[in-house]
Amino acid sequence: MITRADYKDFPDTMVEFLNYMDAIKNRSKNTVSEYATDLRTFFRYIKWSRGMTDVKDPKDEEAFASISIKDCDDDFVKNITITDAYAFLSFCKDARGNSARTRARKVSTLRDFFKFCKSQKGIIKENPMQNLDSPKLKQTLPKYLTLEEATDLLRSSFEGPHKERDFAIITLFLNCGMRLSELVGLNYTDIKDDNTIKVTGKGNKERTVYLNDACIQAINSYMRVRPVDGVIDKDALFLSNRKQRISPKTVQHIVYTALDKAGLEGYSTHKLRHTAATLMYQYGDADVLVLKEILGHENVGTTQIYTHVVNDQLKKATDNNPLNKANIKDIEKKYK
Repeated sequence: MITRADYKDFPDTMVEFLNYMDAIKNRSKNTVSEYATDLRTFFRYIKWSRGMTDVKDPKDEEAFASISIKDCDDDFVKNITITDAYAFLSFCKDARGNSARTRARKVSTLRDFFKFCKSQKGIIKENPMQNLDSPKLKQTLPKYLTLEEATDLLRSSFEGPHKERDFAIITLFLNCGMRLSELVGLNYTDIKDDNTIKVTGKGNKERTVYLNDACIQAINSYMRVRPVDGVIDKDALFLSNRKQRISPKTVQHIVYTALDKAGLEGYSTHKLRHTAATLMYQYGDADVLVLKEILGHENVGTTQIYTHVVNDQLKKATDNNPLNKANIKDIEKKYK
């Protein structure tokens, strides 16, 4: 639950909105925190733009952060327009250097907040942000390991007292396409007798992922050496040196170490998720809808990026054909 103690500088309606997104919309803690950050920045900007503060230069981060939004009550919200929002987005781009993706997130925050003010609170009759456009995002193809590179990673030297744990972690990433937070949150009780595992994704949404033979063997090898005595987080699947649930930072270190030993650079835990998805699409006869369920995507549009990956590979294969540069006129000259 979001309390007023958590956001002492927020007016009541904003705290209610954060609770609504947390409890009703089931947004993750990170997402709710981002909502709060976006609203705080937006209303600070509005106060500055209307001369309601002594702050002269909004680029002065310390001074800008001193602007209180406690007085941005319901009457204040009623006077916000879409013009204010576009001016704010320009400010975010030019003065704060926010990327298109960050600005798009702020657009989403404003849409949701003003929708809440209209539909749930009845503060405003019309939502001024209903037609607020979002910055166009450049779609980039995800970076992933090839099948050969993924195999090299699994064959890299796993050493030390936690080699079984570390190998199991890499194996799950490459075979199941889990997010970092999902892997860290796994409990050994999530593994079922039918060789499936319950994964809790974004917004606490649960999904079932099937474990293949490689995953089952890796987990079984780890469970044979997993500590039993003195364990703090008894249900956690993967444990740290301190016998508590392993942290995201530790998992990242394990992945980076394995990648380094395999001679692979520029990859991360999330790139291993991309690798699993791409390999399943390329070699596993998994269509987009199946892949969507495995990865826990909210909409199929997010999953379709992996079809683009394959299409891009096909184009490159054609472009790299040694006959690609052959010119009919050159051939005609040769055989005249």
